[in-house]
Amino acid sequence: MWRKFCGWLLRAMGWTAVDPVVPEDKCIILGVPHTSAWDFVISYLYYKSVGGQPYCVIKKEFFWGPLGWLLKKLGGLPVDRKNAASMVLSTIKEMKKRPIAHLALAPEGTRQATKRWKTGFHTIAREVGCPVYLGYFDWGRKRVGRGQKVELTDDARADMARIQQIYEEMKLTGKYPDLYITH
Repeated sequence: MWRKFCGWLLRAMGWTAVDPVVPEDKCIILGVPHTSAWDFVISYLYYKSVGGQPYCVIKKEFFWGPLGWLLKKLGGLPVDRKNAASMVLSTIKEMKKRPIAHLALAPEGTRQATKRWKTGFHTIAREVGCPVYLGYFDWGRKRVGRGQKVELTDDARADMARIQQIYEEMKLTGKYPDLYITH
């Protein structure tokens, strides 16, 4: 029932879900371009509508009272964003303890324009032993998907350059286009 409702709502908002759910039990799905809090809503509706259970990291300050309960029900994982290293370690721990974990992360790390994307997802994927998918929400064409799978190497910088190049070639539009920079 919830799956159908999410699919209906996504379509009612004018969006098209492009890809099916990820076949692996554990993975990281990047969310690009991340220029608005609405990106969470669109990606959540998409992934639930194709039968997936998405997880995402949210700063722990939001997890209080009924809001905390709701965020956990929606797949939110509370993290301390003040220290990048502890955030990565706690995310690895959360992924390892779940039998199925499809984690959505924004490599931009913020909804503001930034040229330097964060590589924490690379560390998490290598430590957990899971693939990375190049998820996207294209506000220009109103298409959302998990994207293609990329193989990571031991060179996070080279992988990041390759990933950013692929995203650039996709010609995506963020909700706020001036806040999306690939290189």
